[in-house]
Amino acid sequence: MNQELLHKLEKITEEESLILSGKNSVEKNIYTSKKDFVIDSKKMLDKGKLIDVRTHTRFIHFPKHKHNYIEIIYMCSGSTTHLINDTSRVVLQKGDMLFLNQNAYQEILPAGEKDIAINFIVLPEFFDVAFSMLEGENMLKDFIVDSLRKDTGKSSYLYFKVSDILPVQNLVENMIWSLVNKQSGSRKINQTTMGLLLLQLLNYTDKIDQKETDSYDNFITLSVLRYIEENYKEASLTVLSRSLNQSVYQLSKFIKKNTGHTFKELLQMKRLSKAVDLLKNTRLPVADIILAVGYDNTSYFHRVFKEKYNFTPKQYRDNI
Repeated sequence: MNQELLHKLEKITEEESLILSGKNSVEKNIYTSKKDFVIDSKKMLDKGKLIDVRTHTRFIHFPKHKHNYIEIIYMCSGSTTHLINDTSRVVLQKGDMLFLNQNAYQEILPAGEKDIAINFIVLPEFFDVAFSMLEGENMLKDFIVDSLRKDTGKSSYLYFKVSDILPVQNLVENMIWSLVNKQSGSRKINQTTMGLLLLQLLNYTDKIDQKETDSYDNFITLSVLRYIEENYKEASLTVLSRSLNQSVYQLSKFIKKNTGHTFKELLQMKRLSKAVDLLKNTRLPVADIILAVGYDNTSYFHRVFKEKYNFTPKQYRDNI
């Protein structure tokens, strides 16, 4: 991180000065007006703002709480330890990112002077531009979007170990710099930057920490979706189940329960999505596209394609 920016973030805040002077608990009134410790975006954001940043309060145990907004934590230097939903212990190291939705409970152990974490306070509508940039049918995208945005009542978090991914680091630092320095007219810039950040993270879902995701279910679900994204042409449930140390029967039941679709349906969705992409963006003959996406039965492909899109592949291309 730029040293001038880091130096600015390292400065002792007024809240931290009181703690260093002997105050032994977090002043909850700074964060919420309610009895329950739900950090309120109205306390954290100026009126009309959709996003802002603040440094994490050091030198004190930050008690169990949740947020009525999406929080993204980025570790600028040092480390911080987070206890999530009373079950998961996440140790953020320099360059790591942690996304928390509105239903996740969080507790943070005391941080030292050089443990600098930035909290992004983000209202869901800020992501509108970012999500519009993630075009096309992508099941990994849908999983991440659902984890962050939908008010399903389900707690969810995503822990990305991306300290070695330079584009991610640059994009995050750009947003921090813009928000810390209150760059004028920066909303659209930051919304676009967030979109670019999510696009980068979609390429690095293997960097989601496998031991520390909010549940083993999330890890398996992501593994299934990533496998289909990367191997749709020759994907096999048998091969996948072997790599995940699951029986075919167990994995089949799990996939249906956690995605609402069978493995075959997920694979078909990906293959058809890829076929549409090739119809739109190439002049490959339909027969070649059918082979390219993993089908060897032409009549079957034509039937499932028409069922989904109400056109034959040729009609679809002609109507683009």
